[in-house]
Amino acid sequence: MDAAAKDAAIAGFVHEYPEAADAGRGHPALDGCEEVRWSDFPECPAALPVLLYGLLDRAAAAEAQRVLTNVLMGIAEMNPAMPEVLRFLLPLAGDPQVPERSGLLHRLAMVADSSEPVDHGNEAMVLWFGSDSDHPERERCRAMFAQHSGVLAALPEGLIGPDSQAKLRQAAGLL
Repeated sequence: MDAAAKDAAIAGFVHEYPEAADAGRGHPALDGCEEVRWSDFPECPAALPVLLYGLLDRAAAAEAQRVLTNVLMGIAEMNPAMPEVLRFLLPLAGDPQVPERSGLLHRLAMVADSSEPVDHGNEAMVLWFGSDSDHPERERCRAMFAQHSGVLAALPEGLIGPDSQAKLRQAAGLL
């Protein structure tokens, strides 16, 4: 998805859920999300905070997650802004009042999986996913998961499937 398509996706979200942009304002997990210079990250839309706020709107949360995933994840790579986004998503994942929390956790498990190092000895994997030196965001994501290991350790059993739970715990260095 190119930059124009990402901007259009966020604009479509705002058009469909105009009240969602204010839903998360004031939530402590999102403090500072508007101060991040999102557009400094390649292919990252400046309006990203709208989606973060939308995660706290009951009517819009599932769509905010879908658009956020589409904006930040490609087939073989994630946006370089993902580690910064995790700074806000991981504390949200620990809040039982977050709508669509299990969906958020499944998406975080997908990010954890995508953050795993690529075996540099596997030429096909390096060709497909790129080397870790070309994608420092993977290591920064792993560091962010480790930094928020307390949130992930406190997740109740059964909230998400055991495979997703294991991916999150592994990413946080808990396994």
